[in-house]
Formats: sequence, structure tokens, C-alpha cells
Amino acid sequence: MTTVTPTPARETARPSRRHRRVPYWLLLPGVLWLLVFFVAPLVYQASTSVQTGSLEDGFRVTWHFATYWDALDAYWPQFLRSIGYAAVATALCLLLGYPLAYLIAFRAGRWRTLLMVLVIAPFFTSFLIRTLAWKTILSDGGPVVGALDSLHVLGLTDALGVTEGHRLLATPLAVVCGLTYNFLPFMILPLYTSLERIDGRLHEAAGDLYAGPLTTFRRVTFPLSMPGVVAGTLLTFIPAAGDYINAELLGSPDQKMIGNVVQSQFLRVLDYPTAAALSFLLMAVILGMVTVYLRRAGTEDVV
Repeated sequence: MTTVTPTPARETARPSRRHRRVPYWLLLPGVLWLLVFFVAPLVYQASTSVQTGSLEDGFRVTWHFATYWDALDAYWPQFLRSIGYAAVATALCLLLGYPLAYLIAFRAGRWRTLLMVLVIAPFFTSFLIRTLAWKTILSDGGPVVGALDSLHVLGLTDALGVTEGHRLLATPLAVVCGLTYNFLPFMILPLYTSLERIDGRLHEAAGDLYAGPLTTFRRVTFPLSMPGVVAGTLLTFIPAAGDYINAELLGSPDQKMIGNVVQSQFLRVLDYPTAAALSFLLMAVILGMVTVYLRRAGTEDVV
């Protein structure tokens, strides 16, 4: 009797080489965009930071790394001021944004869409116009200054050193207020996204275990919203540290941030190597702080 060997099942056809290349072709436009508009300018600025010369005679790459130390030695107060203002503004954005994001995620009901529109409404106008509006709001003799002065608040802030001469404009408080207002939506949106993902049954389970509202928030809500907290603080702190418009319009020379120095070196002083070196120093400082912060935050999921 002849034994018939069964024919092995035909293996699933492997995707052709052309099909395997499709994902890479789809990534190509994004990669080219990054190379042209991010990597190339970054390399150019890196070469500029080690050049010497003048605008009249031309700049040449001489690998003059002392520019970095000279720039840091001359403008370290602006560095510290920028980090301090950005940190305070980020903390205020978190304190103001978290309750609002919590309200929209869990308590807004049918008003959720309207509240979200109001959160992103500042984006409908330019950054410059929003800052100029704050310059009008905080102007000397305006209703805000008058109300705070009548309540003797400005006397207290003068004593604390955040305002001067019973006025708000050209003070650290004005710059921080501008930063907080302009970057508050960048805090609220990630927080809302993170809070909305929390399963409401977890709150019910916490209540079944006799956990009060504060315990539920401390043990359930806030830990699960940490990705939004991390993303919001990064999206707020990083652009705030490099901002120069708020300090330019709402502050005085005593409140200039490192962004103002970079802008001045590029466009007024025309000292391109120093401006480029300051930009890289700011990037290095922020990158180092962000790295430490992400390790301490203990979360890998960032909204």
C-alpha cells in the first residue's frame, strides 16, 4: 500500500520588499522636515557659537569655545531670572489649571464643550495681542492697580519685592502674571486629557472602601493624573523659560530674561557667536532640568 505524504500547508506569503518599504516612505517627509528646519539650523548655530570676527569683517569658525564661558559669566543673572520666573509661572499654572481641568473632566456635564472652548479661546488671538492686553489691564491708574492699592495689597507686594512703587507694570509680578496667563492652556489641556481617562469606577471603589474625598484624590485621582501633570509642567516651563515678549512688554530692564538677551544680541548688538552660545546654554540647562525632572516624576506615560 502506497503511503501518501500530505503536502505541507503553504506558508503565509511574506510581504514583498516594496511593501516593507512603505512605512519608511511614509516617514520620509517628516524626517526631511526635521533635517531641513531643525537639524540644519541647529548645526549652523553650533558652528556660529564657535566663530570669531565681526559683521564688517565676517565671522570665521575658529573653535573659540571661550564664548560660552564669557556669555555665562556676563549673563548668569538673566539665566537665573528666567528659570525662576518660569518655575513660578509653572507652579501657578498647575495650581490654577488642575482644579479647572478636574471640574471639566468630572463635573462639567453638558457645559464641558463650552468650558473647553473657553480654555482654548486665547489661541484665537496672537501671543503679542494677549500680552499687550495685559499691559493695558495692569497699567498705572487702572482699575486693577486701584483696587489692589485700596486693599493695601500693593504695599505688601512692595515689601516682598515683587512690585515697586505701588505699581504693577515693570515689576516681576507683571512678568509672572503674563507668563501664567499665556501658558495656562498648555497646562489645562494635558491635565484634562489625563483626568478624563480615569475610570469613574475607581472613585466608586474608593468610596466603597470608606475613603473620603481627600483620600480618594490623594491615593487615586492625583497619581493617575501624573502623566498630565508631567506633560503640562513641561509644556509650560520650557517655553516660559525662553520667552522674551512678556518681559519686554510687561517688565523693565531689571526684569529682562535670557530670551531678551538672545534677541538683543542677534538683532541689535549683532554679536552672533554670543547669541548662539547663549541659546545652546539655555537649551543645555533646560534639557538637564527636564531629564532630572522626568526621572524624579517616575512616570513613563506622558500625555
